[in-house]
Amino acid sequence: MPSTTINPTRMELTRLKGRLKTAQRGHKLLKDKRDELMKQFMDVVRENRALRRRVEEGLMKAHGSFTVAAALMSPEMLQQSLLYPKQSVELEMSFQNMMSVDVPRYQFRTTSQDPGEIYPYGFAQTSGELDDAVDAMAKVFQDMLKLAEIEKTSQLLAEEIEKTRRRVNALEYVKIPEMQENIKYITMKLDENERANTIRLMKVKDMLRKEAIQERREEDARVMEAWSESAQAPGTV
Repeated sequence: MPSTTINPTRMELTRLKGRLKTAQRGHKLLKDKRDELMKQFMDVVRENRALRRRVEEGLMKAHGSFTVAAALMSPEMLQQSLLYPKQSVELEMSFQNMMSVDVPRYQFRTTSQDPGEIYPYGFAQTSGELDDAVDAMAKVFQDMLKLAEIEKTSQLLAEEIEKTRRRVNALEYVKIPEMQENIKYITMKLDENERANTIRLMKVKDMLRKEAIQERREEDARVMEAWSESAQAPGTV
C-alpha cells in the first residue's frame, strides 16, 4: 500500500513514471559524483599527509635553530633583532570549482624579491643559528600556506561527500521505492478496474442476449398462437 493517499488514475501513473525516470537518472548522476568526489578526496588526503610531514620537519628544524640562537644570544638582543621586519607579504585568495565545490586557492608574494630581505637585522651581533632559523621559517611558510589550502579543501570535499551520500541514500532507499510502490498500487487498481469493467460488460452482454432470446421466444409464441387461431377459424381450408 502507498504511504500517502494518491489518485489511481492513468494521468497520475504517467506523472509518477516520469518522476521515477528522473529520480533514477539523478540517482546515477549523484552516485557518479560521489565516487569522483571520493577519488579526489583520497588524492587530497595523500597530498595532505605528505605536505604535513614536510611542514612538521621544517618547523622542527626552525624551532631547533631558534632554541640554539636563544641560548647563544641574550633575550633582549634576540627580541630587538626580530622586532622590525623588513619584508612584508601580500596574500591573495581565489576559488576553484571542484565538482561543484568552491575550494580556496592561496597565493602570496613578497614586496621585495631580494632574498636577503628576510633578515630584519644586521649580522654583526647575531648568531648564525638565528639566520638558519629565519631561513627555515621562510622556506616552510610556502608549505604552510599550501597545507592550509589543502586542509580547507579536504574539509569542504568531506562535507560535500556527506551531503551527496545522504541524497543518494534518500533516493535509493526512500524516494525511488516509494514511487515504485505507488506505481505498483496504481497499476493494480487500474487492472482491477479494467477487470471489473470487463465483467460488467460481459454481464450486460449476457443480459442483452437473454432478453433477445426471450423476445424471440415470445415473438415465436405469438406467431404460433396467431397461426393456430387462424387455422381454427370457420371457413379455413
